[in-house]
Amino acid sequence: MTETPATGPEPAPDSTGSAAAQPDEPAEAGSAEAGSAEAGSAEAGSAEAGQTELGTPGKPAGSRARLTGAVIIQAITQGSSAVITILAIFLALIVGGFLIVFSDPVVTKAWSTFFSYPVYALAQTWDSVSFAYSQMFEGAIFNPSTISAAFHGGSIAAIFYPLSSTCAQATPLILTGLSVAIAFRAGLFNIGAAGQWVGGAVVATWLGFGVSLPPGIHVIVCVIGGFVGGAVIGWFVGLLKARTGAHEVIVTIMLNYVMYDLLSYLLSHPTMLQEPHQTNQIAPFIANDANLAHVGGPPPQVGIGFLIAVAAALAAAWLLSRTTTGFEFRTVGASPSAARTAGIKVERSWILVMLLAGGLAGLSAATVIQGTNTQLTFNSYGTYGPDGITVALLGRAKPIGVVLAGLLFGALHVGGTYVEAATLGQVPADIVQVLEGLIVLFVAAPALIRAVFRLRSTAGTGMEAVAKGWNG
Repeated sequence: MTETPATGPEPAPDSTGSAAAQPDEPAEAGSAEAGSAEAGSAEAGSAEAGQTELGTPGKPAGSRARLTGAVIIQAITQGSSAVITILAIFLALIVGGFLIVFSDPVVTKAWSTFFSYPVYALAQTWDSVSFAYSQMFEGAIFNPSTISAAFHGGSIAAIFYPLSSTCAQATPLILTGLSVAIAFRAGLFNIGAAGQWVGGAVVATWLGFGVSLPPGIHVIVCVIGGFVGGAVIGWFVGLLKARTGAHEVIVTIMLNYVMYDLLSYLLSHPTMLQEPHQTNQIAPFIANDANLAHVGGPPPQVGIGFLIAVAAALAAAWLLSRTTTGFEFRTVGASPSAARTAGIKVERSWILVMLLAGGLAGLSAATVIQGTNTQLTFNSYGTYGPDGITVALLGRAKPIGVVLAGLLFGALHVGGTYVEAATLGQVPADIVQVLEGLIVLFVAAPALIRAVFRLRSTAGTGMEAVAKGWNG
């Protein structure tokens, strides 16, 4: 799959008034300037550089590389984006294996007698690491024992339970990751997904228990309300950025604390969101007809929210790659000054992209409140905001990459809980957080991956585009 070529902007409909040249006219200055913005992005090694997904640099975007053996070998040896990501995950699992060994008292004791019984020490090491990772796989992806159980009267749905749990965990991560990623593409660093999540959760919760609507309509209204609640917070950030030049990083961080305190206040007063006759910071349960349905019933746990997340990712991919608005977002992200010279309204793009980013974070809250949790508490926002940043980084700010990264992190969350129970606490679930951090660290340091695996250097791996989120 190829990105927009660096030779010029995409064609746009006549009525949009964008910087693209009209079909019946020669290329004008505006189009040339926008094309130069794309070229500047390519020189920076960003994802707009016209490279194929296999990492063949300088290949025109209009021609798609044939998937031959030579192309695959070249992608591996030169370290394309996909190869770097896979190797980063592999290296993180190796480092995680050392941590598992150090946390197992049986293995550490075996290594104390390594020079006397080396084979025993190595065998204990292999058994400990392989058991932990196999249990993580069985808990998050597939458990072979469920098949034999199904043939002896067990539940067939149990076969799909690990995957459904992974998808359920991945749903809010995908949406908050999209929230961060779409802002990245416009050159903004959205640190406020957590605050926007709270905004969406408050609106979705109030509509869920405080408003009586017919079944079917009620659930749709709550989902839209969650999107609107987060979009308002994002719109405010974009407005401050456009009107005053306030840096979005500072504004979003401060708004996170504002929304946390607002949530605490609302859940502490019965006249607001607190459940009556309750001293804890907890809201009433939303109505049953406001809950998102489960796909196939519980189990499996995955619900309509996962389909919403996938649909949002496809919509974001279409917006960024197939529309004039998406072209303007990418041009502004590459060079705001060049985009402004080309006639693109940079301030309008900032406001719009932050509105969409906030709406996606609010949509994440709606899938949680109306899906896995049906009651808003002060701790409901969890780590969805910070995790969304790591998912966006691992997905290289591309919607499809964000979906895959969200599924990976969802699998790690589910598998971490499972392996802790299987090992009776010897391998703590916190190992998952270590793995997530290592994966993002290695992905963000492609030079380290190339040095470890002796890969040849290339022009760029795509992370440079993410770094543009810090621009002013």
